[in-house]
Amino acid sequence: MCGITGLWDRTGTGDASAVIAMRDALSHRGPDDAGVETWPEHGVGLGHTRLAILDLSPMGHQPMYSHDSSLCITYNGEVYNFKEIRRELEQLGYKFRSESDTEVLLQAYQEWGEASACRFRGMFAYAIWDTYRRQMVLFRDRVGIKPLYYYWDGRTFAFASEIKAILALQAVNRE
Repeated sequence: MCGITGLWDRTGTGDASAVIAMRDALSHRGPDDAGVETWPEHGVGLGHTRLAILDLSPMGHQPMYSHDSSLCITYNGEVYNFKEIRRELEQLGYKFRSESDTEVLLQAYQEWGEASACRFRGMFAYAIWDTYRRQMVLFRDRVGIKPLYYYWDGRTFAFASEIKAILALQAVNRE
């Protein structure tokens, strides 16, 4: 059970400490690894706590970048048919650095965009930040097995695997 977090302050005043606080609120969900990536000039950050199931190597670290660094993903879950999708992507010329399903999701998004999520069978929640288009997209399995909570006040958008990570933000009124 991993934990994912993210923040987008639309005023463009990114604060890495806010994303770190969110991620740390989910430390119990991922004892094996933790990571944060931020783009302060855009007010964006992604966080992750990892419970390593597939690819126990450092190559499975998250948030994970695409090969060209244009995309970054934070992901929680399991895609049951990821090997099948990986083979399809390899036939299209994609190369993989890891054995993780995370990288498959990322490469699939690069190939098929938002429609890629329809190809996955499993339980998952993930977010992808597109550094070129300055766009964040969130996905969740059709049944909603993996939780994905969000907050939006017109200026700040935040999401997480648990509400308490969102409540770790000073900007969020607890009432």
